[in-house]
Amino acid sequence: MAIDNRAAEIADMLKLQATSMRAGDKLPSVRELSKTYGASPVTITQAITTLSALGIVRAEPGRGTFVAKLKEQTEPDYAWQSSALGRSRVEPGRVSRPGSHGLEDVQLSWGYLAPELQPFDELRTLGVRAAKSHRAWTMAPPMGLPELRRAFATDFSADVQDMLIMPGGQQSLVFAMRTLADPGSTLITESPSYPGATIAAQAAGLGLAAVPSDAEGILPDKLADALERTHAKLIYLQPCYANPTGAILSPGRRVEVLALAKSHGAFIIEDDWARNLSLDGAAPPPLFTQDPDGHVVSIATLSKPAAPGLRVGAIAARGPAGERLRSARIADDMCVPPLAQEIALGLLTSSAWPRHVKRLRSGLLERRDAMVAQIRESMPGARVVNIPTGGIHLWVRLPEGIDSTALTAAAQSAGVLIGDGKHYYVDEPAAPHIRLSFSAASIAQIQAGVRRIATLI
Repeated sequence: MAIDNRAAEIADMLKLQATSMRAGDKLPSVRELSKTYGASPVTITQAITTLSALGIVRAEPGRGTFVAKLKEQTEPDYAWQSSALGRSRVEPGRVSRPGSHGLEDVQLSWGYLAPELQPFDELRTLGVRAAKSHRAWTMAPPMGLPELRRAFATDFSADVQDMLIMPGGQQSLVFAMRTLADPGSTLITESPSYPGATIAAQAAGLGLAAVPSDAEGILPDKLADALERTHAKLIYLQPCYANPTGAILSPGRRVEVLALAKSHGAFIIEDDWARNLSLDGAAPPPLFTQDPDGHVVSIATLSKPAAPGLRVGAIAARGPAGERLRSARIADDMCVPPLAQEIALGLLTSSAWPRHVKRLRSGLLERRDAMVAQIRESMPGARVVNIPTGGIHLWVRLPEGIDSTALTAAAQSAGVLIGDGKHYYVDEPAAPHIRLSFSAASIAQIQAGVRRIATLI
């Protein structure tokens, strides 16, 4: 039964009255309550029905309404769940973000675009248009719309049949790791690296082995040692504008890494999240384009270069691995929502996309340069490890003796959200770092935020 606002008000007042009475005491009749509260008998009956459902009163036909005996409230016992669930795969500390933030906070940790950098007008127009199409409300093919698969295939020089549409990059990571490796096996990751990949590996039940990287990407000799030691069949890499360092895997190392994957029979998961976020010059071609034998499985996403709410991405994979990924896809959620696919397709195939990428490049370049300049001016003891030619992050080396975790907490208390460098390592970091993101804040906010961090150091 629906209850109107007046009945709800009376129910609250009767509840308060019942709490001052003893169990078994009789409430006034409906007629008396109608006079007391100036309400109709129907409204009073609605209020009593609500309280009866809550167990506060009980109605006895022909006798009246009485205060019910309240059941003793006991604390729920969830102890059994700890035994049933077993050990948690994902470390809680790795999934925590610098929590909810107010409008006055400076966001230097968010790995997405500020609203003014998103193609909002274009997405709104495309969304309205797509919503009018019947295709947006019917079941899409599990592999994705053929036209959208073709649009993503272009960057990878891939066959359309090698493409699989996914609900964003993070889901793609979890899905690929879970499908290509058995629980208990090992994933090799460059270090430092994207914490979301670590979480994805843990969610898939994989162990982790870290291999150091530098300005040219992962160190091939160390990768060879790790492959020999762990017998891993899965390697996670960001060859293009790695998060958090901004490093690009150098041409020579690309050849060495591919040769190692071939000799050890391993897959490389190429996280190509930043391809459309180049700032100085063009992005290198995907590693996928240099691999004819199916060792590289690549992941693309629109959530980073377009809008965080546009959860559309793609996986490129050849051979039996591609077949397995495409076959396993239907077990998750049947298909990516067609409405989101239609909007993504409209964006990628319209003249709005190159205009947006050009506008985005200019806006991010200004923000990067402003952040670098402010760090050099306000934080002389800190050092930007690498000025990235793409992406949205700066990897900042702190002076020795600074605790990055304590600094991150102090910055959050001061209204500036930054990334604790420890979260980007699987093992203990060799030096203190923080990650500062320049994509989610204005230039004025970036400058004010960096100055505020400097006072804490």
